[in-house]
Amino acid sequence: MSEPYRPDGWPLASVPEFGPPRAGEFRATPEDFVVEEILGFAPEGHGEHLWLWIEKRGLTTLEVVRHLARACGVPARAVGYSGMKDRIAVTRQWLSVHLPGQQAPDDLVEQLAGCGVRVHQQVRHPRKLKRGVHRANRFSLRISGEVISDALEARWAWLCRHGVPNLFGPQRFGPGGRNLARARAVLARGWRKRDDREGMLLSTARSYLFNELAAMRLAEGNWSRLVPGDVAMLDGTASQFAVEVVDAELSERADRLDLHPSGVLWGVGDSLAAGQAEGYERAVAERHEALCHGLEQAGVKMARRALRLRLDQPRLEIEKSVARLDFHLPRGSFATAVLRELIEHPTLTLPAEG
Repeated sequence: MSEPYRPDGWPLASVPEFGPPRAGEFRATPEDFVVEEILGFAPEGHGEHLWLWIEKRGLTTLEVVRHLARACGVPARAVGYSGMKDRIAVTRQWLSVHLPGQQAPDDLVEQLAGCGVRVHQQVRHPRKLKRGVHRANRFSLRISGEVISDALEARWAWLCRHGVPNLFGPQRFGPGGRNLARARAVLARGWRKRDDREGMLLSTARSYLFNELAAMRLAEGNWSRLVPGDVAMLDGTASQFAVEVVDAELSERADRLDLHPSGVLWGVGDSLAAGQAEGYERAVAERHEALCHGLEQAGVKMARRALRLRLDQPRLEIEKSVARLDFHLPRGSFATAVLRELIEHPTLTLPAEG
């Protein structure tokens, strides 16, 4: 088995076909990176929780949570959200606030506007908005620089046809990879909730291990196809099944992006992988024994994640020196994983090992 790539050199799927991408710029302004949450269901119009469809610029989701809680006079835990959205971007998403038997402040919209948050809609719902319940995110991105060429169009078409490695993006690891270093330290001494209230460091460690596994598969050229013992995931769902023999039908379904090989998100439990696929997971566990042990001791439940993502409703438009990319991704997937296949940019470099 090939040596796994270090995280400052996790490979690109498109390099064997096209070589390294050219330099490009993105997110010069928040308007260059637009994200819209696709919930997949509608609030019911009644209940103890006020749901707000908001648009933000230059703020993290957690900063908006604090602003909303302060404006409504409730603790931050009374505010719910489904996904964490980028700070340097224009992002639209739902938030909820628990207001049983009471109305929102008359000046709530004005208060939030003063913080850089625009409220587009308010509606009631019986339940709090919980993490990870939205279906997908819609992205509209602008890129520029020497990358704008026919080669960009060819690379984009290839990604639309073959899919994109479902790597966790550099933002998961923090500036300079500091979150990964913190995760190592916390897990080495024994994880405690008071040290990691939101579970961010646990998520960072699992993301790193997943990317290491994906790097092995990328290095050996089987990141997008099934190998014996794989656990296949149906596109756009959490449905999964073990693959004992990779027959022609399964290969054809993987080729048309109907299903994908998956990798383990480390924790307590059975990964379901066997054979060659289990060998990759075992190699990661052996190389990163301390991280895996720390996650198990923290009681994190083992889960799985598709190794590949399909670009849904993709569109590329090039006008002079600017390209606009539009696409949908399932929740939990990163637009930066798509961008790093298309352009070379220092902020898309994944962090050195901490």
